[in-house]
Amino acid sequence: MQQHEPDILRNLRAELGDWRPWLDRALVLAAAAAAGLLVVSFTWLAGQALHAFNLLWRHAPWALFVAGPLCAAAIAAITRRWLPGAGASGIPQVMAALDTATPPAQYGLFVSLKISLAKVLLSSAGLLAGLSLGREGPSVQVAAGVMLAVRPWLSPRTVISAHGLLVAGGAAGVAAAFNTPLGGVLFAIEQLSRSLNQRSSGLLISAIVLAGLIAVSVFGNLAYFGVIRVPALGWSLLGPGLLVTLAAGLLGGLFARLLVASMAGTADRFSAWRQRYPIRFAAGCALAVAVIGAATGGATFGSGYEHTRALLEGTESVGGHQPGVFVLLKFAATWLSSWSGVPGGIFAPSLSIGAGVGQDVALLLGRPELATALIAMGMVAFLAAVTQAPLTAFIIVMEMVAGHAMVLSLMASALLASLVSRQISRPLYEALAELQLRRLETQAPAVPARDKPRA
Repeated sequence: MQQHEPDILRNLRAELGDWRPWLDRALVLAAAAAAGLLVVSFTWLAGQALHAFNLLWRHAPWALFVAGPLCAAAIAAITRRWLPGAGASGIPQVMAALDTATPPAQYGLFVSLKISLAKVLLSSAGLLAGLSLGREGPSVQVAAGVMLAVRPWLSPRTVISAHGLLVAGGAAGVAAAFNTPLGGVLFAIEQLSRSLNQRSSGLLISAIVLAGLIAVSVFGNLAYFGVIRVPALGWSLLGPGLLVTLAAGLLGGLFARLLVASMAGTADRFSAWRQRYPIRFAAGCALAVAVIGAATGGATFGSGYEHTRALLEGTESVGGHQPGVFVLLKFAATWLSSWSGVPGGIFAPSLSIGAGVGQDVALLLGRPELATALIAMGMVAFLAAVTQAPLTAFIIVMEMVAGHAMVLSLMASALLASLVSRQISRPLYEALAELQLRRLETQAPAVPARDKPRA
């Protein structure tokens, strides 16, 4: 068949002759900017919450054993009573909204502007309670809710679907939270949607980048964890790197399996207690996290950002000379924090656990010169194992640490750790999204939408 060259003038007249598509594009980009601003505000508020908690920890550590459980109980009560869609990470809710089983009228069960605003406040309050939570996963739901809110204002003839807005919003949340636009795009493709509508993909990717630029304009174009400095890499890294990857992959797979089983509920007495007394259970989890945090001198409180950065910079040795202690206790604190039902994510704590694995292997093998490289590999391996999204994990960590010198090492770690995890656990977010979909059977229709998600 003969191919004809595009008629430039005709196409230009068609493009400029109808103003409505341009208004739709402007609305989508405005929503992306608003999503970026809300995530930036979330970042600031979470930072203030952590600062207030650290002040309390330094000046009145005994108060944590009262304030933490009370705060967690209040958050759990508010979430269960009025905002069940704001619970947990937020990524499973976005995936549930994207599922073809979700009618358009019930998108609001999982993603909405109201839930986004509540998520910012409740997740920040969880950090104020000292729980081992992150803000990056919740940022996915926060940005997706903002993007979806613009859908009723678009033209009935628009090619921009609610599905596309949800995917772009979730990816924009990652881009703005981590300052990793490329990671956001890969997250959209690998975790949220296997494909994007070709006619609207350019606009939606522009929205992702714009949200990332909003964060850059506020915080500066800096790597999340700074710029790591690694020595010349050679075959000496192979053995230790393989050990870090396998250990982090095994731990990440176990963490994902444990979290899925905990959220789904089993026949044990703790799950029965959680089902019968969810508010008391949240307080009990917070008390256990406070005990763990006190035992580690505060190392396991919060997202773990400061400790991870200190490890990468070589200014701190988390866990001292007792390899495994910090990793196991941070693992337990993060699991209990998520099990409590308090809104919060696991991205940042996972990076902290992975960094601890890398540090421990460097200490055990007596290879301090490889510590920075092993810490970075542990971060990407544990995150890839937990999420089973190796490309996203690799790109996010590489952009966060400006680790371009370790591209192949980080990529190999992510792929191998994800493979190990798949032998142990189902994909975490897919399993949790299935639990979210159960709410469709018991909840009334929520916010109406005008079109179904497209596969």
